[in-house]
Amino acid sequence: MLEHGGNLNDAVAHYGIARGDWLDLSTGINPQAYPVVSLPPDVWQRLPESSAELIAAACAYYGAAQMLPVAGTQAAIQALPQLRLRHSGVAQVVVAAPAYAEHAHRWAQAGHQLQETRYADLAAMVDHCDVMVVCNPNNPTGARVAPATLRDWAQRLAQRGGWLVVDEAFADTMPELSVAGAAGVQDGLIVLRSVGKFFGLAGLRLGFVAAQASVLTALQECLGPWSVSTAAQHIGTAALRDLGWHRAMRARLLAEGARLHDLLAEHGIHASGSALYQWWSQPQAAELHDWLARQGIWLRLFTHGSGGIRSGLPPDEAGWQRLRLALQGWHQQQTRHAGSRA
Repeated sequence: MLEHGGNLNDAVAHYGIARGDWLDLSTGINPQAYPVVSLPPDVWQRLPESSAELIAAACAYYGAAQMLPVAGTQAAIQALPQLRLRHSGVAQVVVAAPAYAEHAHRWAQAGHQLQETRYADLAAMVDHCDVMVVCNPNNPTGARVAPATLRDWAQRLAQRGGWLVVDEAFADTMPELSVAGAAGVQDGLIVLRSVGKFFGLAGLRLGFVAAQASVLTALQECLGPWSVSTAAQHIGTAALRDLGWHRAMRARLLAEGARLHDLLAEHGIHASGSALYQWWSQPQAAELHDWLARQGIWLRLFTHGSGGIRSGLPPDEAGWQRLRLALQGWHQQQTRHAGSRA
């Protein structure tokens, strides 16, 4: 399996620092999780049944006509390549890169012809593939594609029976980017949405797919029965309906995302990203990652290309100050080394 952020057990084992002493910034998950509602006792006693309330709440929140709940969008990411294979055979697939690595991994694993390309080159590839996968905003770089452009790409792909898969896992703080409302109406457009990131409920394993009814039916059949737990359905319904929490949290995360960007800039790091994370390319990415890890700060290391690092948001003021001091120490060390080489 691919390596992902949140692998804190690996950090504990490698660096010998107790789990409770880590500041884990290796994911883009909101550290201020939605407060989980109390659950009725029969949640644990009955097999999960389809919840019309959950689907209605999701459609209202994401602005989609129809949605399928899934056990985290990872379930759909794994199933869609298999579904496409059964439907149309081997496809020419273009995946934007760097991006969430599971997309490319799963399409290649299913036997499709895969090509990874830069975001800047996506437009030139639309007419030369059967399936295109785009994260919007991108994880980890924060790159974005305008909704009108995505709808145009989806239309051009659909004319050849193709798909445009848009992963909007981090779009909650910028709803103006979403094309979920067009999925189900526009042929060939499939949109993935995650409850884990914005709501800080990654362990809930709940996400949604918006697409045409025929795609959702085939995907549901592929995933099988009872794919979303009753507990996830109850908690997800409450979270998606809480409009006041949405407004307050969007404002908070946008402010904290800007704070993280500015903190990195103060230490000579030019980053990009979204409200929930910042990413930067750095030739010394492995060295900085190790420097911070030895101080109990766990970030996400990317080895693709020249290397890069992603940092999520600290959970509290103590975490912010801890990160600031560590970055200051790194910057001072690099300045001393540069002086000695001169």
